[in-house]
Amino acid sequence: MDERIRTAVAGVEAYIVGGAVRDELLGRDVVDVDVATGDPEVAARIYAGVTKGALFPLSERHGAWRVAFDDGRTVDFTPLRGTIEEDLRTRDFTINAIAQPAAGGELIDPLGGANDLAARTLRAVGPTVFEDDPLRLLRAVRLEEELGLRLDEETERLVREHAASVTRPAGERILGELERLTPLGFERADALGLLEPLGGSPSRLQAVDLVDSPGYLLVVVFGERLFELPISNEQKRFAKTLLAAERPEPSPRAIYRFRKATEPWALTALAFLGATDLYDAVRAARTAEGVPLLSGDDILALGVEPGPEVGRLLDLVGEEQAAGTISTKEEALELVRREFRNAT
Repeated sequence: MDERIRTAVAGVEAYIVGGAVRDELLGRDVVDVDVATGDPEVAARIYAGVTKGALFPLSERHGAWRVAFDDGRTVDFTPLRGTIEEDLRTRDFTINAIAQPAAGGELIDPLGGANDLAARTLRAVGPTVFEDDPLRLLRAVRLEEELGLRLDEETERLVREHAASVTRPAGERILGELERLTPLGFERADALGLLEPLGGSPSRLQAVDLVDSPGYLLVVVFGERLFELPISNEQKRFAKTLLAAERPEPSPRAIYRFRKATEPWALTALAFLGATDLYDAVRAARTAEGVPLLSGDDILALGVEPGPEVGRLLDLVGEEQAAGTISTKEEALELVRREFRNAT
């Protein structure tokens, strides 16, 4: 354990709890540490001062504080709710209800979490865990995936029983769990009855090419319903691009128009359309794309007024260049002159 945590909580009852203890038992890298203690703010301020981490309140309502570091690590200091045994019984799953005294000593494991880890079992700490926080429904699926566990029979029954309440948590929290699921995770969530209430379906997972692009699976699983979640503006633009994409013909002109509509996600859009046979055509078009034959200034010099028409003419030149009908600046200028004359 980080000795600086011991310094921060010296003389105060404090325990390392939750995922950090679990991951250490599993031999996984520990990135996020949770410390349950009597005075979280004081401990967090001491720890931030020693480590030079960034300190901020994590939850003013619950009195939790976080110290964050540039490499993504975090240490959270949260209030100890009653005795440590009572605190652990308020958590979600037994594997997350194990504590290590900050001062050292044996693990505190009143619910048998270590045995469940050894048996690769994900078991709820009690019958009300999903009523207390419905986000745990999605977390159950995610932990199964990430840790290679399986819900025990009673916990799976509880998940199915409370599946309709999966929509209750804040959208940001739901999105955070969904973003961490793999295709198998989405299929598992669907089998447990968790996707339909959220507007998702795994039906297209077999029809598309799966690529490692942030947010891609969310578009595949949720389609237009994704816009009901609090996604970022960039994610909205990405989703709209994929959902509006249409399979192009394999001609240079069609590939140019497709790229114009979908870049920088042209290959991802092909994956979404199941058009894997056109990957090479798009890659070749990207490679062959040379320096534009004309600039906006060239078009303005021909007497075209500043505005959308300049962009339209540049696009026309780009398309004809991609199609191979023009290859020199002189040919491009003649094309623009002819188009400009026809327009006027």
